[in-house]
Amino acid sequence: MTTFALIGAGPGLGLAAARRFGQAGHSVALLSRSPQHQDNLAAELAGDGIHACGFTADVLDPASLTAALAAAAEELGPIEVLQFSPVPRGDFMKPVLDTGAADLDDPLAFSVKGPLTCVNAVLPGMRELGRGSLLFVNGGSAVRPNPAVAGTSIAFAAESAYAQMIHTALAPENIHAAQLIVPGAISSDSATSSPEKLAELLYSLHTDRKGFRHYAEPMPDPQVGTP
Repeated sequence: MTTFALIGAGPGLGLAAARRFGQAGHSVALLSRSPQHQDNLAAELAGDGIHACGFTADVLDPASLTAALAAAAEELGPIEVLQFSPVPRGDFMKPVLDTGAADLDDPLAFSVKGPLTCVNAVLPGMRELGRGSLLFVNGGSAVRPNPAVAGTSIAFAAESAYAQMIHTALAPENIHAAQLIVPGAISSDSATSSPEKLAELLYSLHTDRKGFRHYAEPMPDPQVGTP
């Protein structure tokens, strides 16, 4: 059995994705800052017959990410699928003219150093398996900069560049990197961007292995920006 590792485990998209990959036969590693949240999600997944365990890590702390992913692989089995989808902090989303250089430190650490650390941690295991999927989830500002949310616009663009480069670099090794853009809000009422719909789409990115960038729904009018 191989492992689905979720960076940013939460009760919405994270839980839905964990359930979908768990139903496909993967064990599930839930990485977040809150052991209580991890325990709650693991208990809910256990009710569906899915083996899930929590591992405490902070996206802004590379050492904790590396240690948590190593522990997950040792306890649950090699990591075949990594999903990077933590929710950015609200203070990353200042208007561009109110954003100073120091305001970019945490967004860039969160969206660039965080995923790079995770990828470097799981790559040896994926290479040993001979396969793997690296799934990145971003809002619409990753592809259309929004001056109302400058920190995420800049950091998501950098994350996108990194993810697209590894998509190309790792393809010959049967390791597939893909990005899912969710332009609107994730809502249980959405026909295209409910947690369950997005989880199914993410699973299809893992199994179909075609292309780099995918959209949950068409981008909105450029005058109506979303983070």
